[in-house]
Amino acid sequence: MSIAAERTVRRTVLPGGLRVVTEYLPAVRSVALGIWVGVGSRDEDESHAGATHYLEHLLFKGTGKRTALDISAEMDAVGGEMNAFTAKEYTCYYARVLDADLPLAIDVLGDMVTSSLIEPKDVDAERNVVLEEIAMNEDDPSDSAHEAFTTRLFGDTPLGRPILGTVESINAITREQIFEHYQARYTPPHIVVSAAGNLDHDAVVAGIAAAFGPVTSGFAGASPSAPRLRDAGGLWDGYGPAAGSGVTLLSRPIEQANLVLGCEGLARTDERRFALGVLNAALGGGMSSRLFQEVREKRGLAYSVYSFASQHADTGLWGVYVGCLPSKAEEVLSIAAAEVEKVVSSGLTDAELERGKGQVRGGIVLGLEDPSSRMTRLGKAELVYPSLEPVDDVLAAIDAVTHDDIRAIASEVLTRPKVLAVVGPFEDESSFSSALS
Repeated sequence: MSIAAERTVRRTVLPGGLRVVTEYLPAVRSVALGIWVGVGSRDEDESHAGATHYLEHLLFKGTGKRTALDISAEMDAVGGEMNAFTAKEYTCYYARVLDADLPLAIDVLGDMVTSSLIEPKDVDAERNVVLEEIAMNEDDPSDSAHEAFTTRLFGDTPLGRPILGTVESINAITREQIFEHYQARYTPPHIVVSAAGNLDHDAVVAGIAAAFGPVTSGFAGASPSAPRLRDAGGLWDGYGPAAGSGVTLLSRPIEQANLVLGCEGLARTDERRFALGVLNAALGGGMSSRLFQEVREKRGLAYSVYSFASQHADTGLWGVYVGCLPSKAEEVLSIAAAEVEKVVSSGLTDAELERGKGQVRGGIVLGLEDPSSRMTRLGKAELVYPSLEPVDDVLAAIDAVTHDDIRAIASEVLTRPKVLAVVGPFEDESSFSSALS
């Protein structure tokens, strides 16, 4: 965990701009491998809404060398784990295997990412799977509340639209549109390969060079029509933040009210993110937090209550989630709003500040105890951050947070115009408007 440990990290840039970053961990017998592509749902225009996530599914359906069964069977045969996910600003295909099976994982994932066929029959078959995933998320009230919150906050912009797309956009999108998205975005400058575990960097680079030969050998740089690479720390897609306010009510005949109250947060490179992280931990990050104590422990008004913060390249969000009985919704919102106001006006106590720092520190250090989390750290640092920040520097920045920093960030962020998303058995949203004042 020291700065000296960062020397086990090595980086190589292949022809065309594809980057390979590895971390050698001699104490383990496994390797986590990730192929990170700098394209997420916020890179889509309306005609391609949901294309990035749809494409993630389709890359498992077969290449010129492997069928869908071959892809899964080869990984299963060595006990490997393989999956993928799509986020707002990137897509990741990942695997974890025994160190001896790393060449196989590189070959399989590389083949998928560079040479998928995107057959029309697979597009048609997977369309139903994506629609089922959308339906599954809509059946989860807490997911629906968070989605409604993001949509209300960022509006009808790529950042505000669902990662999965909508039923309408998925039904309308064609194979040609998805393949166009694939060819335009899955190019060497947009791709980072990260790996952590018992590995040899040069061997990984050689394997990646071979697996990605079809796209690196003839690629001299981004074509004039290719999208600009994301500029970490600044506006990059021409849309910018579109922070909204007000109440969104999704009326459903369910037994619980699901509430998300929050506002625009900080960009991922904002130096104040450490102060916001400590504040968030103290306010709603654990069982000793103010919100948990006031809402659950003292009054028994909810089972689940927490605050959260997330960051993007040029903006972010902060909020509070509560799931409670519908009859208690207004009372819970009033308590949450009062606790936020107390932090703005009075900050944290000494004990809360230290607990908040300890929680954030512990989360970072414990999160680096396995190869998969270290692979993720490398991939995200290379793809969306200016550099790989040494862990000691991050911990020092957390320790340096003061009461003045907490009061300043609370005054700056927690007083911004609020959005409230409500999912539950309600007919009128006007009764919730007071929570925004």
